[in-house]
Amino acid sequence: MNVNQLLEYAIQEVKKLNSGEVFLVRELFKGYLWNRIPRKDRLLLGILFLNWTQQKANIVTPINKTSSGQQKYQKI
Repeated sequence: MNVNQLLEYAIQEVKKLNSGEVFLVRELFKGYLWNRIPRKDRLLLGILFLNWTQQKANIVTPINKTSSGQQKYQKI
């Protein structure tokens, strides 16, 4: 999968979450699938997902970062 396909996958997974749930982008993917994504693509996916949330502020909002610097999100 290319990064745009990964972004679309993540967006589809967000739709399955309940309102109020807090998550990381990596949690939207099965463990083995996330581990197969090259690091550079995971970083780019994080940037693209954050940009998507800022455009679609009525669906997901960024809340804070973990101690390891990963962005946390909450479904509205």
